[in-house]
Amino acid sequence: MKITILTLFPQMFSALDESIIGRAQKAGKVEIEVVNIRDFATGKHLQCDDEIYGGGAGMLMKPEPIVKAVESVKTPQSLVLFTSPKGKKLCQSVVEDLAKQEHIIIICGHYEGIDQRVIDLCVDAEISIGDYVLTGGELPAMVIADAVARYVPGVITAESLQEESFSGDSLEYPQYTRPRVFRGLEVPEVLLSGNHAAIKKWREENSKKI
Repeated sequence: MKITILTLFPQMFSALDESIIGRAQKAGKVEIEVVNIRDFATGKHLQCDDEIYGGGAGMLMKPEPIVKAVESVKTPQSLVLFTSPKGKKLCQSVVEDLAKQEHIIIICGHYEGIDQRVIDLCVDAEISIGDYVLTGGELPAMVIADAVARYVPGVITAESLQEESFSGDSLEYPQYTRPRVFRGLEVPEVLLSGNHAAIKKWREENSKKI
């Protein structure tokens, strides 16, 4: 799978070179490409934003650089996303659907957003990670990339995917590791029993409680 992120702030995405997603990239299971929208701007100052028609606070990202950036990376297999509070709420079923795509392009807005004509011309779907406002689309793009990349075969084990939160209709049960006692709190005895049926029952019951 390939994920292309279009942004004015490519340096923010160094976090995706770390941990599980970083290892997945090094192993060739996932390709994450970060493209600087400003590289497609024109003029002396490479301006990517301008005043809003009709008035209003802040600046709006211009359509030309974004559309050119999309066109430079888009293929017939690409799905173009825009991170937006107006979009469909990101949930596990949406993540699983996105993970089936060959190529995802994520447009990161900034300032007061992007010119509507970019959405009309290029965007296949708008995605929201929650009902709150951020300074830009970079953090949502990282969330989407991380969540989707985990579902690419071989990035993490199939067993981990099956047992984690949101894999069904429940949330994950409490989990413990060494030491057996920490600051007076003990690991539940059933988890030390070796009785797999009892452990499974305990986990199911606690998952339902949560």
